Amino acid sequence: MMNYKDYYKVLGVSQTATADEIKKAYRRLAMKFHPDKTTGNKAANDKFNEINEANQVLSDPEKRKKYDQFGADYQRYEQAGAQPGGFDWSKYASPGGKQKQGMSAEEFESMFAEGGDVDLFELLFGGRGGRRQGRRTAAYKGDDLSAETTISLDEAYHGTARLIQLDDQKIKVTIPCGIADEQMLRIAGKGMEGIQGGPSGDLYLTVKVAAHPEFHRKGSDLHCDFPVDVYTAILGGKTLVKTLKGAVKVDIPAETQNHKVLRLRGLGMPFFGKTNVFGDLFVTIDVQLPDHLTPQETDLFRKLAAMRK
Repeated sequence: MMNYKDYYKVLGVSQTATADEIKKAYRRLAMKFHPDKTTGNKAANDKFNEINEANQVLSDPEKRKKYDQFGADYQRYEQAGAQPGGFDWSKYASPGGKQKQGMSAEEFESMFAEGGDVDLFELLFGGRGGRRQGRRTAAYKGDDLSAETTISLDEAYHGTARLIQLDDQKIKVTIPCGIADEQMLRIAGKGMEGIQGGPSGDLYLTVKVAAHPEFHRKGSDLHCDFPVDVYTAILGGKTLVKTLKGAVKVDIPAETQNHKVLRLRGLGMPFFGKTNVFGDLFVTIDVQLPDHLTPQETDLFRKLAAMRK
């Protein structure tokens, strides 16, 4: 007998879950039960395969729609024990007594009685049309795999590559410049091998970008604090400011106030997927007051204060 699987329960989501909720649930469970983390644990490996199976159905709008439509009938079929009369095949049969895919209700039901490996989705939704001339095995796409890696902000700026270990194979993945934190890359054909000649699944790589000690990222813009001595802040001058592209000379206007923000155009992060398009760097001035003043310096500040009064 073919067992009905509650794919929503497998992923731990409700039937009203959004596509994003399903995606997050799948990623969390796939990482937990990934074979790389559960080597030799058959139960965990079976769970991993079940998670991928559920995700392939619920993440596909058309498959999910059909699953939601026929799910209750799967349960009725199980409860009926595949006995004649226990399941109403008429809903899926044409007026002439043939199932919608060209198979009679009797043939359709007898396939389950034989105890063979039958895929109900293929039978109900396509892929096995016409009268059955002996058992045929459908080709299936292999399961998708997921992995994650962490790169530095400098690597996100310039682009980089990673070797991803999956079971017995290493896959070199090119990570384009401008990639965002938690962005997912799809590497086609690097998932599980297909079944019966079907195409391989895909690898979905989540890229995390580590925090930088000096720069804070907001989209494609960068922000940083920059110390300026009080004399340069008052009188103005040129200074070197560090950027991910390299040090650049910046004019500090005279009478620059503390916390003033200077915008350096084009010195932020590259836009993902675009060539020579960059965000901006916003530099917040942090005026540094002098300490350990000499008596002469203190006297000069007193004179300056008196002049200002």
